[in-house]
Amino acid sequence: MTTAAVAAARSLLTPSDHALILIDHQSQMAFPLNSIEVGALRANTATVARAAAAFAVSTILTSVAATSFSGPVFPEIQKAFPGAPIIDRTTMNCWEDAAVIAEVNRIGKGRVVLAGLWTSVCIAGPALSAVEQGFEVYVIADASGDVSDEAHNRAMERMIQAGVRPLTALQYLLELQRDWARGETYDATTGIAIDHSGAYGIGLLYAKAMLGEHAREG
Repeated sequence: MTTAAVAAARSLLTPSDHALILIDHQSQMAFPLNSIEVGALRANTATVARAAAAFAVSTILTSVAATSFSGPVFPEIQKAFPGAPIIDRTTMNCWEDAAVIAEVNRIGKGRVVLAGLWTSVCIAGPALSAVEQGFEVYVIADASGDVSDEAHNRAMERMIQAGVRPLTALQYLLELQRDWARGETYDATTGIAIDHSGAYGIGLLYAKAMLGEHAREG
């Protein structure tokens, strides 16, 4: 009989073991979305960006043709990372952009987490490229979107078949926190969830109101 040990799965993310790349969360790229409502996408993107900032995750921000076509990056991202550089590209696949890859190499993590628009182009391209080069790749499915459910779902399936691990924005936030005893990030984690996580956030507000600081969420 195997004896269980107190240890987390190696596949679980930690704040220091990966680079997050937020790709092309821009106004023009959001206009034709049909796989997710834009308000929900913005809330989920805010969850991811604020989580990365709160946990000091190495984060790369990218845009495509920002001044000539696609417009500015979502304000939720800019608010989470005020003044941070945004790498603007011409390539649909950011893994084919020298500046992005230089930053990936500088950070030097073997894992990358991706989210952005559109799933079938701007996410599938770098995800498949990174997997082929030996990176462990995660995609935040609900902070990404596409022109149709079909486009988003087939892109997710294609990436999963190649070894990509899917997760959600709330899952990403809670996986970084992992333990409610981690007091240094407790308030940030619950605050992000309250602001952006719908019914779960309302539940946290209720718990705080009823139980005060004695509440511990899970």
